[in-house]
Amino acid sequence: MIQEKLIVAVALSVLLMAGCRKNPASSAIHSNKVRVGYIGLTCEAPIYAAYEKGFFKEEGLEPELVKCNWATYKDALALGSYDITHHLVMYFLKPIEQGLDVRFLAGIHRGCLRVQAGVKTNINTIQDLKGKRIGVPGMGTPPFVFANRVFGTHGVDAGKDITWKVYPAGELGLAIDKGEVDAVADAEPIGSLLIAEGKVRNIADQIMDAPYKDEYCCEVIANGKWVDANPDTAARATRALLKGAKWVETNPRTAAVMAVEKKYLASTPELNTAALARLRYVPSVQLAEESVHTAGREMKVAKMLSPETDTEALAKRAFMHLPGVTDEWIKSLEVEKVAGGQVSPEDDIRLIAELIQKDSGDSCCRRKMFDQPDQDAPNLADPDASCLQKNTVAAQK
Repeated sequence: MIQEKLIVAVALSVLLMAGCRKNPASSAIHSNKVRVGYIGLTCEAPIYAAYEKGFFKEEGLEPELVKCNWATYKDALALGSYDITHHLVMYFLKPIEQGLDVRFLAGIHRGCLRVQAGVKTNINTIQDLKGKRIGVPGMGTPPFVFANRVFGTHGVDAGKDITWKVYPAGELGLAIDKGEVDAVADAEPIGSLLIAEGKVRNIADQIMDAPYKDEYCCEVIANGKWVDANPDTAARATRALLKGAKWVETNPRTAAVMAVEKKYLASTPELNTAALARLRYVPSVQLAEESVHTAGREMKVAKMLSPETDTEALAKRAFMHLPGVTDEWIKSLEVEKVAGGQVSPEDDIRLIAELIQKDSGDSCCRRKMFDQPDQDAPNLADPDASCLQKNTVAAQK
């Protein structure tokens, strides 16, 4: 029996490690090598910037980027397939509650999630969504978790009062058009595009509404054992990522184009610019720690954490301070301002959306461009279509 359990445990570990494409062995203690995990998302721009602009090397590190997927991302970090990354607080808090050994280290950016209602509905408040159908890119995805948190703090039981329907992210707008759902929960750039196309109105906006606008949705997060064994390396890697965040905030257009040209993600420069320009890459340590406390309290109210969980103790266990990673250091940090790398206030996202819609070639697949990597959501808007193209959307309008 013991031998059988051992075999099962080893097999599970192998499967989890398969989610990342590099050697799962832990980094050597006191090494200057660091493995940085990424999935291939718009909001991971600071990772790409830190690598491409040499910020890791400026900290005396030899970085290795490790391409991963959603399905095993959390477990791969805890088991040592990579050392550090930045990711969503709400995505990791439940696993940390259950014993996942990872630590938040600093805040990267704010404002990537929304709950939006169709403009043809009479939905104007969170309470109006009670009894309605909401489209999400997947159960358990960040938009789903954010929506659950919002409902919990507004007295709506997400398990009983909401009908959830799963669609590929690029087809949430079509689901609204066809009346399949009353509202959607989404991440950038989908939220901005649906607003620009006149399909939805914002009901809950992580970058505009309190308390979400003042907290970090994504923070630097690292393997707990690796941080404990390599606090100096972890601090240097964190500083590189924070510098990457500040560089992206200063040069969002350049960062967006670079991510596409270097093939970190499947998108267009225009679409990626629209998404990055809306996010706030203003790194912080103190506010990041406060964000973990706030998210924990509200996730407990929303029944996403155990009713027995002490959220303050959970937050203290989840967040770790590192030497040299301080708000004072962040304030002193200067980055270059690339000529033409900014997005001016006059830039209209509707114009960007129109640019995207002009690209209507048959080979351009809207799902591949908008969906999160490795998403296998069923196409409920059009079950017979394996890949929804932009020209198809235009024709259906």
